[in-house]
Amino acid sequence: MSELTHFDASGAARMVDVGAKPETERSARASGRVRVSPATLALVREGRADKGDVLGVARLAGIQAAKRTGELIPLCHPLPISAVSVDLRCEGDDLILIEATVKTVGRTGVEMEALMAVSVAALTVYDMVKAVDRGIVIEQIRLESKSGGTRGDWLR
Repeated sequence: MSELTHFDASGAARMVDVGAKPETERSARASGRVRVSPATLALVREGRADKGDVLGVARLAGIQAAKRTGELIPLCHPLPISAVSVDLRCEGDDLILIEATVKTVGRTGVEMEALMAVSVAALTVYDMVKAVDRGIVIEQIRLESKSGGTRGDWLR
């Protein structure tokens, strides 16, 4: 395993200096799942949730979260995001799948932005249907792939 870059020689947390790194095209894709009751998924599918369009609002929340990641993760660089897509879809009778892709041209990657987009989209789904389903489970939020940078591409 490579050295942990967010700690200095004495073990204190630090923000990594990326100033000397070249700007390259970078992208990252993350995914996650929200498990709900069959009755709750039917409400979401049919657009009958009291708070409105669950998937549409969660999509917007995920996009906004990706753009604000540097404000929420203490050692994360604020990045000029060039594109964010957040896709949510109902699967089976109890699952909402979420996938986010984030792109930039910069000196550091957008893995955290993709993970943040999925996380906040999942939390938004939770918030919008919690009144009818207290058993919601957010699960398997993970990085699926990344491209660009000096360490190259990675695929789960």
